[in-house]
Amino acid sequence: QVQLVESGGGLAQPGGSLRLSCAASIFTFSTYDMSWYRQAPGKQRQLVARISSSGIRTYYGDSLKGRFTISRDNAKNTVYLQMNSLKPEDTAVYYCNAFRTGGFDYWGQGTQVTVSS
Repeated sequence: QVQLVESGGGLAQPGGSLRLSCAASIFTFSTYDMSWYRQAPGKQRQLVARISSSGIRTYYGDSLKGRFTISRDNAKNTVYLQMNSLKPEDTAVYYCNAFRTGGFDYWGQGTQVTVSS
C-alpha cells in the first residue's frame, strides 16, 4: 500500500519561508522519483520541483529555481520542500507525488500554503 502525507503548510508573510514535508508509507521508496506540485484556484496544476530516486538530480519549475529547494532522506522515507522569499503568487495547495516507470503514480491529499500580509 502507498500513503503520502504532507505537512508544514500554513500562513506566511511575503518574503518569509516555509518548509514542507511529505512522509511516504511506501515500499521501495528509494526507487521512486518524488515531486511537489501546486494548484491555485482557477489555475492548472503546476510542477514545482522533482528529485530523482537517488537524490542526485533535481528539476525546478519555471521561475522557481533559486527560491525553492527540494531534498529527500531515503532513510526516513521523506521528501522536503524549502520555500524562501515567498510571494503572494505562491499561494496554492501543494501536493506530494511519487512516480516510478511502469504505471506507479501516487498523490498525497495536499497542504494549503497562503502568502499574505
